[in-house]
Amino acid sequence: MNDKPVFVTQPYLPELSEFLPYLESIWESKILTNGGPMHQQLEAELCEYLGVEHIALFNNGTIALLTALQALRITGEVITTPYSFVATAHSLLWNGIKPVFVDIDPITLNMDPAKIESAITPLTTAILPVHCYGHPCDVDAIQAIADNYNLKVIYDAAHAFAVKDRSGSVLRHGDLSVLSFHATKVFNTFEGGAIVCPDAKTKQRIEHLKNFGFVDEVTVVAAGINGKMSEINAAFGLLQLKHIDTALRLRGKIDALYREGLAGVKGIKVVDESGQDKANFSYFPILIEEDYPLSRDELYEKFKSINIFVRRYFYPLISDFPMYRGLPSSNKANIPVADSVSQRVLCLPIYPALELAQVEQIIAFVRQQSPA
Repeated sequence: MNDKPVFVTQPYLPELSEFLPYLESIWESKILTNGGPMHQQLEAELCEYLGVEHIALFNNGTIALLTALQALRITGEVITTPYSFVATAHSLLWNGIKPVFVDIDPITLNMDPAKIESAITPLTTAILPVHCYGHPCDVDAIQAIADNYNLKVIYDAAHAFAVKDRSGSVLRHGDLSVLSFHATKVFNTFEGGAIVCPDAKTKQRIEHLKNFGFVDEVTVVAAGINGKMSEINAAFGLLQLKHIDTALRLRGKIDALYREGLAGVKGIKVVDESGQDKANFSYFPILIEEDYPLSRDELYEKFKSINIFVRRYFYPLISDFPMYRGLPSSNKANIPVADSVSQRVLCLPIYPALELAQVEQIIAFVRQQSPA
């Protein structure tokens, strides 16, 4: 594999010839941003594909998270997970909100609902769970707690594009769900994001907030931000949407091959084997246990030496970074499962263009390190 680097994830890239008509259409319309035709079309097609009623597009998922918190007027403290990408907690700090970390479930790696109630204080206003690796949270348990304590729920659904549960799209849960369309995601617009909204009134407030608070040329109703998605990004999203089912099918094949090939390897645990009917195959995390001959970091370095770039995702924990480690909830005794998983996790490459022969080589490499 030394001649061709393999990464943990790569975007699906259609042929350039497919993209050119979209660029020509933008050029002819002379509209580059501010909710142009491509933007409006992508919103409509995403609503239909995802099975949601209202969606607001953004220039990236982080700005969408910041805006979601503003839209619901969240203050004080928000309960969240330390096992996520830093943008989850950064969005809280940027809004002057204190993150309160709770531990994760050892099977799903999502926020453990059993840990939430003990973290609630008079200052708690919301819960910010993450559908980690695209596996749905225990939405019913989280909503029951939120209802009981009159809390808002905002889902960081960065990984959860097209994920469904028994009630339909997992994005319909909570007060808002926030998506990322970054280049590494299952569905991407190069850079982009979105907020799934429950009603037209909420969407309208979000639309104002993402455009400086403007209602018209002379009226500003809120201290908004510039979160608009450009026509170029929307056009690429429309093209990606044509291929998304193929991309998900190819990812599913790779996921199944990994699961079959790594079954029974001593010291290798595949994450959340029970939930694959609900997943979108956005990542393939494994846990390196004590009875594997190499440590997680040793295996990580061995992969790098043969040009396979796996990822320790999520490591370090958010709570380990300087701006968070002083929080009482960052104490390792409070989040032992998250701390343990962070030390053992390794995400293997998974993306549509990854050849099945390469997947077999990755499996063989993992197996050959183990005597069993």
